[in-house]
Amino acid sequence: MKLLATFCMVLAYMLPCHAQPPTLPDGVLRVCQDPNNLPFSNQRGEGFENRIAELLAKQLGWRLEYASFPQRMGFIRNTLRFRLPGEHYRCDLVIGVPADYEQTATTQAYFRSSYALVIRNDGATAGVRSEQQFFALPATALAQLKIGVHTRSPAAEWLVEHELVSQAVPYLSLNADPERYPGEMIERDLAGGRIDAALVWGPIAGFFASRVPTPELTVIPLQSTAHSHLDFAIAMGVRQEDQAWKAKLDALISENHDAIVAILRDYRVPLLEEHRLASRHATTEEKP
Repeated sequence: MKLLATFCMVLAYMLPCHAQPPTLPDGVLRVCQDPNNLPFSNQRGEGFENRIAELLAKQLGWRLEYASFPQRMGFIRNTLRFRLPGEHYRCDLVIGVPADYEQTATTQAYFRSSYALVIRNDGATAGVRSEQQFFALPATALAQLKIGVHTRSPAAEWLVEHELVSQAVPYLSLNADPERYPGEMIERDLAGGRIDAALVWGPIAGFFASRVPTPELTVIPLQSTAHSHLDFAIAMGVRQEDQAWKAKLDALISENHDAIVAILRDYRVPLLEEHRLASRHATTEEKP
Protein backbone atom coordinates (compact mmCIF):
# COMPACT_ATOMS: atom_id res chain seq x y z
CA MET A 1 0.00 0.00 0.00
CA LYS A 2 2.83 2.41 0.86
CA LEU A 3 4.45 1.76 -2.54
CA LEU A 4 1.14 2.44 -4.33
CA ALA A 5 0.61 5.68 -2.43
CA THR A 6 4.11 6.89 -3.31
CA PHE A 7 3.56 6.02 -6.96
CA CYS A 8 0.30 8.01 -7.00
CA MET A 9 1.99 11.06 -5.50
CA VAL A 10 4.73 11.07 -8.13
CA LEU A 11 2.37 10.66 -11.07
CA ALA A 12 -0.62 12.57 -9.74
CA TYR A 13 -0.34 15.35 -12.30
CA MET A 14 0.00 12.89 -15.18
CA LEU A 15 -2.09 9.77 -14.57
CA PRO A 16 -4.11 9.97 -11.33
CA CYS A 17 -4.63 6.59 -9.64
CA HIS A 18 -8.23 7.54 -8.89
CA ALA A 19 -10.68 10.04 -10.23
CA GLN A 20 -9.85 13.62 -9.23
CA PRO A 21 -12.77 15.76 -8.01
CA PRO A 22 -13.36 19.05 -9.84
CA THR A 23 -11.16 21.82 -8.45
CA LEU A 24 -12.63 25.31 -8.20
CA PRO A 25 -10.85 28.59 -7.48
CA ASP A 26 -10.67 29.38 -3.78
CA GLY A 27 -10.98 33.15 -3.62
CA VAL A 28 -8.05 33.69 -5.98
CA LEU A 29 -8.58 34.13 -9.71
CA ARG A 30 -5.58 32.34 -11.21
CA VAL A 31 -5.28 33.21 -14.90
CA CYS A 32 -3.04 31.47 -17.45
CA GLN A 33 -1.32 34.02 -19.68
CA ASP A 34 1.42 34.56 -22.22
CA PRO A 35 3.93 37.06 -20.73
CA ASN A 36 4.68 38.76 -24.08
CA ASN A 37 1.68 38.61 -26.39
CA LEU A 38 0.06 42.01 -26.83
CA PRO A 39 -2.68 42.95 -27.41
CA PHE A 40 -3.82 39.90 -25.46
CA SER A 41 -1.58 39.83 -22.40
CA ASN A 42 1.87 40.60 -21.05
CA GLN A 43 3.83 40.51 -17.82
CA ARG A 44 2.87 44.12 -17.03
CA GLY A 45 -0.86 43.44 -17.37
CA GLU A 46 -1.27 45.70 -20.42
CA GLY A 47 -3.39 43.44 -22.67
CA PHE A 48 -7.15 43.31 -23.10
CA GLU A 49 -7.21 39.82 -21.59
CA ASN A 50 -5.52 41.32 -18.51
CA ARG A 51 -8.22 44.00 -18.38
CA ILE A 52 -10.95 41.38 -18.66
CA ALA A 53 -9.29 39.31 -15.92
CA GLU A 54 -9.23 42.40 -13.68
CA LEU A 55 -12.93 42.95 -14.37
CA LEU A 56 -13.81 39.35 -13.47
CA ALA A 57 -11.70 39.43 -10.30
CA LYS A 58 -13.40 42.65 -9.20
CA GLN A 59 -16.87 41.21 -9.83
CA LEU A 60 -15.98 38.06 -7.88
CA GLY A 61 -14.26 39.96 -5.08
CA TRP A 62 -11.20 37.76 -5.51
CA ARG A 63 -7.47 38.40 -5.67
CA LEU A 64 -5.97 38.16 -9.17
CA GLU A 65 -2.84 36.11 -9.90
CA TYR A 66 -1.19 34.99 -13.13
CA ALA A 67 0.70 31.91 -14.23
CA SER A 68 2.84 32.91 -17.21
CA PHE A 69 4.09 30.64 -19.97
CA PRO A 70 4.77 31.41 -23.67
CA GLN A 71 1.71 30.48 -25.72
CA ARG A 72 3.45 27.93 -27.87
CA MET A 73 3.03 24.15 -28.03
CA GLY A 74 2.24 22.76 -24.60
CA PHE A 75 0.65 25.95 -23.21
CA ILE A 76 -2.40 24.21 -21.71
CA ARG A 77 -0.33 21.30 -20.44
CA ASN A 78 2.07 23.67 -18.67
CA THR A 79 -0.55 26.03 -17.25
CA LEU A 80 -4.21 25.02 -16.91
CA ARG A 81 -3.47 21.31 -16.48
CA PHE A 82 -0.21 21.50 -14.53
CA ARG A 83 0.12 20.94 -10.82
CA LEU A 84 2.55 19.23 -8.48
CA PRO A 85 1.37 16.67 -5.90
CA GLY A 86 -0.32 18.40 -2.99
CA GLU A 87 -0.50 21.76 -4.78
CA HIS A 88 -3.22 23.71 -6.58
CA TYR A 89 -3.24 23.86 -10.36
CA ARG A 90 -1.03 26.68 -11.64
CA CYS A 91 -4.10 28.49 -12.98
CA ASP A 92 -7.82 27.96 -13.52
CA LEU A 93 -8.75 30.11 -16.51
CA VAL A 94 -7.53 30.92 -20.01
CA ILE A 95 -9.17 34.19 -21.04
CA GLY A 96 -9.03 33.62 -24.81
CA VAL A 97 -9.49 30.32 -26.68
CA PRO A 98 -11.40 29.39 -29.86
CA ALA A 99 -15.03 28.66 -29.02
CA ASP A 100 -14.63 25.08 -30.32
CA TYR A 101 -11.26 24.46 -28.62
CA GLU A 102 -10.84 20.77 -27.83
CA GLN A 103 -8.18 21.06 -25.11
CA THR A 104 -10.50 22.82 -22.66
CA ALA A 105 -14.14 23.19 -21.79
CA THR A 106 -15.25 26.52 -23.25
CA THR A 107 -17.64 29.17 -22.06
CA GLN A 108 -20.03 31.02 -24.32
CA ALA A 109 -18.23 33.18 -26.87
CA TYR A 110 -17.65 36.76 -25.77
CA PHE A 111 -16.55 38.16 -29.12
CA ARG A 112 -16.15 37.28 -32.78
CA SER A 113 -13.54 38.84 -35.04
CA SER A 114 -11.94 38.07 -38.37
CA TYR A 115 -8.58 38.19 -40.06
CA ALA A 116 -7.82 41.61 -41.48
CA LEU A 117 -5.79 43.23 -44.23
CA VAL A 118 -3.64 46.10 -42.98
CA ILE A 119 -2.35 48.49 -45.64
CA ARG A 120 -0.52 51.80 -45.82
CA ASN A 121 -2.63 54.80 -46.73
CA ASP A 122 -0.05 55.97 -49.24
CA GLY A 123 1.44 54.86 -52.54
CA ALA A 124 -0.52 52.27 -54.50
CA THR A 125 -2.94 51.60 -51.62
CA ALA A 126 -3.71 55.25 -50.73
CA GLY A 127 -7.44 55.73 -50.16
CA VAL A 128 -8.28 52.02 -50.17
CA ARG A 129 -10.91 51.35 -47.48
CA SER A 130 -12.46 48.01 -48.42
CA GLU A 131 -11.66 44.59 -49.83
CA GLN A 132 -13.51 45.54 -53.02
CA GLN A 133 -11.40 48.66 -53.48
CA PHE A 134 -8.24 46.65 -52.88
CA PHE A 135 -9.07 44.27 -55.73
CA ALA A 136 -10.10 47.18 -57.93
CA LEU A 137 -6.51 48.42 -57.96
CA PRO A 138 -4.80 48.27 -61.36
CA ALA A 139 -3.48 44.76 -62.02
CA THR A 140 0.08 46.08 -62.38
CA ALA A 141 -0.10 47.81 -58.98
CA LEU A 142 -1.68 44.81 -57.27
CA ALA A 143 0.96 42.47 -58.68
CA GLN A 144 3.77 44.48 -57.12
CA LEU A 145 2.49 44.42 -53.54
CA LYS A 146 4.41 42.42 -50.96
CA ILE A 147 1.97 40.90 -48.47
CA GLY A 148 3.09 39.64 -45.07
CA VAL A 149 1.28 36.57 -43.71
CA HIS A 150 1.84 34.09 -40.89
CA THR A 151 2.52 30.59 -42.17
CA ARG A 152 -0.27 28.04 -41.68
CA SER A 153 -2.76 30.74 -40.71
CA PRO A 154 -6.28 30.92 -42.20
CA ALA A 155 -5.18 34.10 -43.99
CA ALA A 156 -2.94 31.98 -46.21
CA GLU A 157 -6.11 30.46 -47.69
CA TRP A 158 -7.22 33.96 -48.67
CA LEU A 159 -4.00 34.44 -50.64
CA VAL A 160 -4.53 31.13 -52.41
CA GLU A 161 -8.14 31.97 -53.25
CA HIS A 162 -7.14 35.31 -54.78
CA GLU A 163 -4.02 34.01 -56.54
CA LEU A 164 -1.65 36.18 -54.51
CA VAL A 165 0.60 33.44 -53.13
CA SER A 166 3.58 34.57 -55.22
CA GLN A 167 3.48 37.93 -53.43
CA ALA A 168 3.42 36.48 -49.92
CA VAL A 169 6.17 37.30 -47.44
CA PRO A 170 6.00 34.45 -44.88
CA TYR A 171 6.36 34.95 -41.12
CA LEU A 172 6.53 32.16 -38.55
CA SER A 173 3.24 31.59 -36.74
CA LEU A 174 5.05 30.23 -33.68
CA ASN A 175 8.49 31.73 -33.18
CA ALA A 176 10.79 29.89 -30.77
CA ASP A 177 12.08 33.24 -29.48
CA PRO A 178 9.68 34.34 -26.69
CA GLU A 179 10.69 37.97 -27.23
CA ARG A 180 9.20 38.01 -30.73
CA TYR A 181 5.55 38.97 -31.12
CA PRO A 182 2.99 38.91 -33.99
CA GLY A 183 2.64 42.70 -34.15
CA GLU A 184 6.20 43.11 -35.37
CA MET A 185 4.93 42.51 -38.90
CA ILE A 186 2.92 45.73 -38.63
CA GLU A 187 5.00 47.94 -36.32
CA ARG A 188 8.35 47.18 -37.90
CA ASP A 189 7.95 45.86 -41.43
CA LEU A 190 4.72 47.43 -42.72
CA ALA A 191 5.43 50.81 -41.12
CA GLY A 192 9.03 50.60 -42.31
CA GLY A 193 8.11 49.83 -45.92
CA ARG A 194 9.57 46.32 -46.06
CA ILE A 195 6.11 45.01 -46.97
CA ASP A 196 3.07 46.76 -48.47
CA ALA A 197 0.32 44.90 -46.62
CA ALA A 198 -0.12 42.53 -43.67
CA LEU A 199 -2.67 39.74 -43.19
CA VAL A 200 -3.17 39.13 -39.47
CA TRP A 201 -5.78 38.16 -36.89
CA GLY A 202 -8.14 41.11 -36.29
CA PRO A 203 -7.19 41.96 -32.68
CA ILE A 204 -3.51 42.12 -33.69
CA ALA A 205 -4.36 44.23 -36.75
CA GLY A 206 -6.45 46.82 -34.91
CA PHE A 207 -4.15 47.22 -31.92
CA PHE A 208 -0.81 47.54 -33.69
CA ALA A 209 -2.11 49.64 -36.57
CA SER A 210 -3.38 52.16 -34.01
CA ARG A 211 0.10 52.37 -32.45
CA VAL A 212 1.83 53.43 -35.69
CA PRO A 213 1.78 57.25 -35.93
CA THR A 214 3.06 57.39 -39.48
CA PRO A 215 2.35 56.32 -42.13
CA GLU A 216 -1.39 56.09 -41.53
CA LEU A 217 -2.49 52.47 -41.66
CA THR A 218 -5.90 51.16 -42.72
CA VAL A 219 -7.44 48.02 -41.21
CA ILE A 220 -9.86 46.11 -43.46
CA PRO A 221 -11.66 43.13 -41.80
CA LEU A 222 -11.99 40.30 -44.31
CA GLN A 223 -15.11 38.32 -45.10
CA SER A 224 -15.19 34.53 -44.94
CA THR A 225 -15.99 32.75 -48.19
CA ALA A 226 -16.67 29.18 -49.24
CA HIS A 227 -12.90 28.75 -49.64
CA SER A 228 -11.52 30.90 -46.79
CA HIS A 229 -12.80 30.69 -43.23
CA LEU A 230 -11.55 33.94 -41.69
CA ASP A 231 -13.85 34.78 -38.75
CA PHE A 232 -13.80 33.02 -35.39
CA ALA A 233 -15.64 33.22 -32.07
CA ILE A 234 -13.51 33.51 -28.93
CA ALA A 235 -14.46 32.09 -25.53
CA MET A 236 -12.79 31.39 -22.18
CA GLY A 237 -11.28 28.01 -21.35
CA VAL A 238 -11.36 25.93 -18.16
CA ARG A 239 -10.58 22.31 -17.32
CA GLN A 240 -13.12 19.85 -18.71
CA GLU A 241 -14.13 18.64 -15.25
CA ASP A 242 -14.79 22.13 -13.86
CA GLN A 243 -18.34 22.55 -15.13
CA ALA A 244 -19.52 24.55 -12.09
CA TRP A 245 -16.69 27.05 -12.66
CA LYS A 246 -17.62 27.23 -16.34
CA ALA A 247 -21.24 28.01 -15.43
CA LYS A 248 -20.11 30.80 -13.08
CA LEU A 249 -18.00 32.30 -15.87
CA ASP A 250 -20.89 32.07 -18.34
CA ALA A 251 -22.99 34.12 -15.94
CA LEU A 252 -20.21 36.67 -15.45
CA ILE A 253 -19.77 37.08 -19.21
CA SER A 254 -23.48 37.73 -19.67
CA GLU A 255 -23.69 40.13 -16.73
CA ASN A 256 -20.63 42.11 -17.87
CA HIS A 257 -21.38 42.15 -21.61
CA ASP A 258 -21.14 45.92 -22.04
CA ALA A 259 -17.96 46.27 -19.99
CA ILE A 260 -16.23 43.49 -21.95
CA VAL A 261 -17.20 45.06 -25.29
CA ALA A 262 -15.90 48.44 -24.07
CA ILE A 263 -12.52 46.87 -23.25
CA LEU A 264 -12.30 45.22 -26.66
CA ARG A 265 -13.12 48.50 -28.38
CA ASP A 266 -10.45 50.30 -26.33
CA TYR A 267 -7.93 47.92 -27.93
CA ARG A 268 -9.36 48.50 -31.44
CA VAL A 269 -10.49 44.87 -31.80
CA PRO A 270 -12.55 44.60 -35.02
CA LEU A 271 -15.85 43.13 -33.81
CA LEU A 272 -18.33 41.53 -36.15
CA GLU A 273 -21.47 43.45 -35.34
CA GLU A 274 -23.79 40.61 -36.28
CA HIS A 275 -22.31 38.47 -33.50
CA ARG A 276 -24.41 39.04 -30.40
CA LEU A 277 -22.82 38.06 -27.12
CA ALA A 278 -25.03 35.89 -24.95
CA SER A 279 -27.90 37.81 -23.47
CA ARG A 280 -28.83 37.51 -19.84
CA HIS A 281 -31.45 34.95 -20.87
CA ALA A 282 -29.55 32.58 -23.14
CA THR A 283 -26.18 30.95 -23.70
CA THR A 284 -24.41 31.25 -27.04
CA GLU A 285 -23.53 27.87 -28.54
CA GLU A 286 -22.11 29.22 -31.82
CA LYS A 287 -18.93 27.57 -33.05
CA PRO A 288 -16.56 28.97 -35.68
